[in-house]
Amino acid sequence: MPRVSAEHLERRRQQILDAAQLCFARRGFHETSMQDIFTESGLSAGAVYRYFKSKNDIIAALATETTVELRAVMTEAIRTDPLPTPAEFTIIIARYIVAHSGPDGTVRLAPQAWALALVHPEAAEYVKAAVLGMRDRWHEYVERMQEVGWLPAEADTHAVTTAIIGLLPGFMLQHLIIGDVEPETFAQGVRVLLPYGEPAAQAVRTSSRTTRLPVESASRSAD
Repeated sequence: MPRVSAEHLERRRQQILDAAQLCFARRGFHETSMQDIFTESGLSAGAVYRYFKSKNDIIAALATETTVELRAVMTEAIRTDPLPTPAEFTIIIARYIVAHSGPDGTVRLAPQAWALALVHPEAAEYVKAAVLGMRDRWHEYVERMQEVGWLPAEADTHAVTTAIIGLLPGFMLQHLIIGDVEPETFAQGVRVLLPYGEPAAQAVRTSSRTTRLPVESASRSAD
């Protein structure tokens, strides 16, 4: 018998993952059965089990795979010169989230994977690795913010990273569940909270300081 090529094996594996992703996005992890995946993929049970021992194995593989493209998008933006402001950076990611959060979108799997990680230790390892991969991207961005002078030289970049990474999951949940937050609106909020690199915001801060000075001086004189 001819030997099956590595390329063929990878295509078959991806065929299973693509089918599972569609099933999970439409029905959720718990409501999807292995039989649903067999049917969607057009493969037999034996063919699927050759690659994945269980549904949790498939979920774990998808949890890792679904962040790869997003991390690549983030990396490209982070290494752009000039560095995108926090508002510009987050709108890039928010637009990616919207573009991949339709009925069959991969982004819809993320909250389900987070919930699964709380009760399945094996799945938790894969989800943890995916989250840490995302945090690495954010940490590189924070370090670049420090390099260009947006953050103090003595700032704890790890602490800043653990805080700023929470922005996008918040947007994702609002977009998926409530549906009333657009990337542009989100970016406007980020621009107010993190105005680094924004000329208009810097001008406002400078103006505010100068307009307060006469009042403070008057108060001291009155004392």
